Amino acid sequence: MADQSDARQPNILLVTTDQQRYDAAGGAGPSFLRTPHFDLLCREGVRFTQARADCPICVPARVSIMTGKTVFGHGMDTNGLTTQVMDRAGTLPTVLRDAGYQTAAIGKMHFGPMRARHGFDEMLLPDDYYREMRRAGHPMQPMRHGLGQNELYPGMATVPESMTLTSWIAEQCVNYIRDRRDPTHPFFLWCSFGKPHPPLDPPEPYYSMYRNAPIPEPVFGDWSEDPRCPACFARHREQWSCDLVPPEIIREARAAYYGLITQIDYNLGRVLSALVDDDLYRDTLIVYMSDHGEFLGDHHSGGKFTFHEASAHVPLVLRLPQSWQDRGHGTTCDALATHADILPTLAAAAGATLPDGVEGLDLRAVARGDAPPREYHDATAIDGIYFGITDGQYKYVYYPEGGTEQLFDLANDPLELHDLALDGATHPERDRLRAALVGRLRERRSPGIENGDLAVRPMQHDATIDRRNRSWPGLHTDHCGIDVCH
Repeated sequence: MADQSDARQPNILLVTTDQQRYDAAGGAGPSFLRTPHFDLLCREGVRFTQARADCPICVPARVSIMTGKTVFGHGMDTNGLTTQVMDRAGTLPTVLRDAGYQTAAIGKMHFGPMRARHGFDEMLLPDDYYREMRRAGHPMQPMRHGLGQNELYPGMATVPESMTLTSWIAEQCVNYIRDRRDPTHPFFLWCSFGKPHPPLDPPEPYYSMYRNAPIPEPVFGDWSEDPRCPACFARHREQWSCDLVPPEIIREARAAYYGLITQIDYNLGRVLSALVDDDLYRDTLIVYMSDHGEFLGDHHSGGKFTFHEASAHVPLVLRLPQSWQDRGHGTTCDALATHADILPTLAAAAGATLPDGVEGLDLRAVARGDAPPREYHDATAIDGIYFGITDGQYKYVYYPEGGTEQLFDLANDPLELHDLALDGATHPERDRLRAALVGRLRERRSPGIENGDLAVRPMQHDATIDRRNRSWPGLHTDHCGIDVCH
């Protein structure tokens, strides 16, 4: 993977999915999962096996992509207004535009306010799709099943496949490549699919595609069924009542989830075909990544939020132009990676100047061994509800409420079935990771540190019946003024 900074600037396609977990893609997924175009990118690129969100929620991950900063660096640790932490200066599209690129974003951005462009020349959102569908006046309209944006219950799309949001996003990307781009300048296109995020409502044939497949059963860690289960984790699953969803519904939900992933993959094939038709595919740099994962019933939970593997571990592939030499194609890289790495990677490939404050790494240099990989990957969530850190082999998570700790041996227990902290014994890896986390939080002057050590907060002692009374299934109509309608 030789340095290509002096080579002709490549066109760049960034493909993101929403809520696709690591083990629901390509070689990491079940053998029956149909993802031929993701698999194609893996054969032609480098697959990063240790990519994680450092704040597995939609907006923080997207801000990291846009700024090249971790959540600790940009400060957005929840789904809030992105204009509070970034404008146009120093964003990914601005960095590439200053290097001569035409830039476009198509699909779910989850910026706030919704129409904030943050430097993109052009932006088409799901809101444009829903407006277009309403104006058409067709008797079939999308998202009329009543399922919310957070619910695990499966359903079927209320429009044919060709009229779904996933198909619309792909078609808009095809139109951009074929008809709307300036052929005298390289382009940067962010193709952002809103699925497989709930509602889990694939159209046919994807709805039925996996209903008879050997769907993996949910996994339940010993910690998830223990009274010492971290309070914030139990609160999240009980507020959404994920722990009450029957096993037979979970199985159907997983089948629908896989169907949505295959629908995305097949539609991605249309985008790649447009590159081929215009003789652009060979020299286009392509990145594929998800913003975070989905519990899908694992540990009796759903959605995302915490630093567990189902929630934070995501697929990531970097496919360099085929005209470049020593691309490392068909290989894997076990270095720690995260969303903040996308900006410096693309900037380096484009010969662009990095803005100040970038914390991410150039994944090309890391994969070829020309740059040291990060030693640790740390994480947090809104208001410091938890702090986590991993070296890829072990993972330590600290919850200030009650001072609860978790320790997982990812090398031997990738499903996080056993919490080593429950053993009660002193563990050297726990001490090492805890010390590293304390040092990082001290450097940041984090409120997670008090009197030189990790802060301890009192237990809230809220009752399960009250938690369930505060549930939020994500109910929205297609008139919603926030970019959350999938």
